[in-house]
Amino acid sequence: MSEPLNVLVLMSDEHNPKFLGCAGHPYIQTPNLDRLAAGGTRFSSAYTCSPICVPARAAFATGRYVHEIGFWDNADAYDGSVASWHHQLRGAGHDVVSIGKLHFRGRPGDDHGLSREMLPMHVIDSIGDVKGLVRERIPVRRGGEKMAKLAGPGESTYIRYDDQIATAACDWLAGAPARADGKPWVLFVSLVCPHFPLTAPTRWYEHYHALDLPLPKCYPHGERPRHPFTDEYARVVDYDTHFVDAAAVKRAVAGYSGLVSYMDEQVGRVLGALDASGQAGRTLVLYTSDHGDNLGARGLWGKSTMYEESAGVPMILSGPGVPQGHTVAEPVSHVDCATTILRAAGAPALEGAPGHDLADLARGGQPTRPVLSEYHAIGSTGGATMLRLGPWKYCHYVDHPAQLFHLGDDPEELTDLASDPGHARVLRDCHAALRRWLDPDEVDLRAKRRQRELLDGFGGREAALGRGDLGFTPAPGTGASFD
Repeated sequence: MSEPLNVLVLMSDEHNPKFLGCAGHPYIQTPNLDRLAAGGTRFSSAYTCSPICVPARAAFATGRYVHEIGFWDNADAYDGSVASWHHQLRGAGHDVVSIGKLHFRGRPGDDHGLSREMLPMHVIDSIGDVKGLVRERIPVRRGGEKMAKLAGPGESTYIRYDDQIATAACDWLAGAPARADGKPWVLFVSLVCPHFPLTAPTRWYEHYHALDLPLPKCYPHGERPRHPFTDEYARVVDYDTHFVDAAAVKRAVAGYSGLVSYMDEQVGRVLGALDASGQAGRTLVLYTSDHGDNLGARGLWGKSTMYEESAGVPMILSGPGVPQGHTVAEPVSHVDCATTILRAAGAPALEGAPGHDLADLARGGQPTRPVLSEYHAIGSTGGATMLRLGPWKYCHYVDHPAQLFHLGDDPEELTDLASDPGHARVLRDCHAALRRWLDPDEVDLRAKRRQRELLDGFGGREAALGRGDLGFTPAPGTGASFD
């Protein structure tokens, strides 16, 4: 086994994987992430385990798929009851420190496995978004108008929070000498940008707003594909209703683009501090995001869908032993991150975790686990499960027809082949492959049973719907902001 390494994990929030210079985006500026990719390996087909914050982060922490761990939605946050890579590292004597957003339950007595949590953001009131527990007769969520009006130049609490996170990370790296016992450290730096509100620093907003920005993909109403799952999500999370014209859409795209570049600046600060510490040569760096963002594509905003913009994530690995300037097209998953972190640091693996070491995959290793993404949350009446099988992307919906895309021929997912008789056999093969790993109907029932329990504990449907809409979790110290 190679010499154990320090590990620096950098996570953003809601970073559409297409919005990266090194991914070929035509105008986005991400020079620091581009340099990280040039010095390492970029995984061009990486996926979250769930395209919504709380279950995505629980799966990232535990290295397991959502149906295995049971943290289903934004009101069912990770509480430390399932072993995480944090627990494994701390148990093996490593310092494992987080700075920034965790989105765990955060109740007194919860042990998330970390040696120290700095500036943590957990779900509001240790409860989270209980309105998402309602999976029948789902009303339209309020707050879309507010989200539309916030798109533009300025300084949100999230921008200030990310500045605090990056500053704390730089300070920590400056004071993190190599330990006498040789134990590597692991630092998890978790930023909140480019998560909405789409309020971007003025200098970056004006830079992008001055460009001739195209409309999002398939944005005109006549070009939008129709599917009952995304139709229901768009009805419940009705942001697009409030982007009243092309100028409003442009403000949103410019705001999001500005937040991506601002986030990239914070990543650059942290990487600069790592270089200044003298430990970069013995540190593995992993960058990813908890999930993506549709950003207007097909008229959809936010996450919560299985399209590449939402279920896809950026993934970059750099450090000793990682091929430089390399791109891997083999699909990878957030479950691979826990395995990668633990192996790099020389800590024991998580028993039964399905992930592979991304460093091995970068060197040509072949995975045996599936790449899955699941959704059981806001705006859905039934569970959704995505499976990548070679170039095929199969999306199974408990209540609705399946979707099938050939990403090799159709990387923008413009043609759904599920109803094409010529692809009936592929559709059957993909469904059979999915069922070898899970039973979607059983998983859906299990998720809804847990959600009913949580809903009853909160006081029932009307109590949950009366709580109000939390447009975004408030940064620490800023107070709640219900619509």
